[in-house]
Amino acid sequence: MNKTKRLLCLVVAAVLLFLSACGSDTITTDPTTESVYTTTEPTQKETGRQTEPPTIAATDPTTEPTTAQETSPPTTAPPETEPPETEPPETQPPTTSPPETEPPAGNDPTPGEADALQRAKDYLAIMPFSYEGLVDQLEYEGYTTTEATYAADNCGANWNEQALRKAKQYLDVMPYSYEGLIEQLEYEKYTTAQATYGVDNCGADWFEQAAKCAANYLEFMNYTRSELIEQLEYEGFTHEQAVYGVEANGLVD
Repeated sequence: MNKTKRLLCLVVAAVLLFLSACGSDTITTDPTTESVYTTTEPTQKETGRQTEPPTIAATDPTTEPTTAQETSPPTTAPPETEPPETEPPETQPPTTSPPETEPPAGNDPTPGEADALQRAKDYLAIMPFSYEGLVDQLEYEGYTTTEATYAADNCGANWNEQALRKAKQYLDVMPYSYEGLIEQLEYEKYTTAQATYGVDNCGADWFEQAAKCAANYLEFMNYTRSELIEQLEYEGFTHEQAVYGVEANGLVD
């Protein structure tokens, strides 16, 4: 207790020194009490209001000074981030295959095949065709390959006879050599066997064909005997046929 009073006296003395430095007039102290009161005269501007001196609380030197409570920095919640908008995957409509059509029962032709068959017979009644030539013609008319093939397979045509008819048709228009006519029939898509059959049976006189061919050349331009023979041989006539054709048109030695 004595230590506390002594400490208070020291504090009071320090306060008195401070107040005397500030120009205080009267200071009343009680060294036996734990509190100090200081009376100050009002200034010229103030009225006779009396103010109580500040109270200095006794302090215990044995107690450690308290430190300010440590404050942790305010925790800030991370900003809320919205999840990225994702577009739903595009869904394609299911692909549906067209219903399968069953082939007609038995050997009955489809309407398209029956129509193509009748069309093939109409063509063959007018002019000769090879097998491939008839299929091509029907496809050109708009029939499918299946329909055109069915018609050519079932039209009942004899393709050798068709080649013979075609050979005679060509010989009615212009002269041909034996080899030249075979090549022409093959160009019309007859097989080599069919073309050979047609040429072998067409009844043509190849010497007379050479004479007709020579006459056609002489109508458009002048040839010497040797030049015309060479030209006829180029057309597929034999040398004997070419000489016959040239001499039949007055070109002799």
